[in-house]
Amino acid sequence: MMNTVPLGQSDLRVTPICLGTMTFGEQVAEADAHAILDRALERGVNFIDTAEMYAVPARAETFGATETIIGRWFAQRPGARAKVVLATKVAGPSRGMPWVREGQGMTAADIVASCDASLKRLQTDVIDLYQIHWPERHVPAFGTLYYDPAKETSKTPIREQLDALAGLVQAGKVRHIGLSNETPWGVHEFVRLAEAHGLPRVATVQNPYCLVNRSWDNGMDESCHRLDVSLLAYSPLAFGLLTGKFDQHAPTDAGAPQGARIARYESVRKQRWGRPESLAAARRYNQLARDHGLTPTQLALAFCYRSWRVASTIIGVTSMAQLDEDLDAWNTQLSPELLAAIDAIRWELRDPAQ
Repeated sequence: MMNTVPLGQSDLRVTPICLGTMTFGEQVAEADAHAILDRALERGVNFIDTAEMYAVPARAETFGATETIIGRWFAQRPGARAKVVLATKVAGPSRGMPWVREGQGMTAADIVASCDASLKRLQTDVIDLYQIHWPERHVPAFGTLYYDPAKETSKTPIREQLDALAGLVQAGKVRHIGLSNETPWGVHEFVRLAEAHGLPRVATVQNPYCLVNRSWDNGMDESCHRLDVSLLAYSPLAFGLLTGKFDQHAPTDAGAPQGARIARYESVRKQRWGRPESLAAARRYNQLARDHGLTPTQLALAFCYRSWRVASTIIGVTSMAQLDEDLDAWNTQLSPELLAAIDAIRWELRDPAQ
């Protein structure tokens, strides 16, 4: 049975497994999405994460679809909203998605307008955790390794972003705030400014964390531990690489599973998860799991579930069977010897999906 855990210094308490929903409205039809939400709630999950830009891969036709599906689920299930901690996100600068908003940035007015639109789609009066999906400033993210000051295009200072978020909190539209795809400097600056000016303090950071991408362990772990900001780990299965489904055939091979996101969408394959080095490392971890009597999924999820660094792990599923498998992995324990073997592979291969 999962106990709830606190998020940062907020009063939010969530289950250490969070249901991610970005497949709803693309790979998962609405009726199936509602059934998955029902099962997650039935099995004790009280934490749901979404975003205004979902479904994924992002398209104008499905922008906002996931929030709309969740909103209709709330409307059809009286009492469900009160049982869950609801998290969503405001998109950062466009990144090639002009349908998100006019202009290339993320202004204070954009934050307010996005929040209002999310509230309407979600059919709720308040968002429990409102997160900035990626920084407004230029940072290395989504597979980019290096910070390049020449690419800086920031127009909205962090203080201005915090002021806008504070207005949403004061208006009762948002309870707490968080970040996503952030850097150590960004977290420190958000916390510093909040504490200096009496503004809302970020409770969480949602960043990738899995066996083939432990870049969090290179500085973010200490920063967030000392600042009391909680990690919400996304992509714990590395877009399916850590399930073993691609151990025999790469995502682009004719024999690869065609239902997988990474197999279906070229944009995903071009990012960190599609690198040959990421697949090679995943196959090493998957074999390590089998050598210890575990499935690859059990090893990958247990690694996140049991890490002191992770407050809640975000799982994304496309079927009831996947949901049950991911939740059942909560009971998997990893021995000190197995954890040492995991670290040995990382020492050799580092973080190929960073």
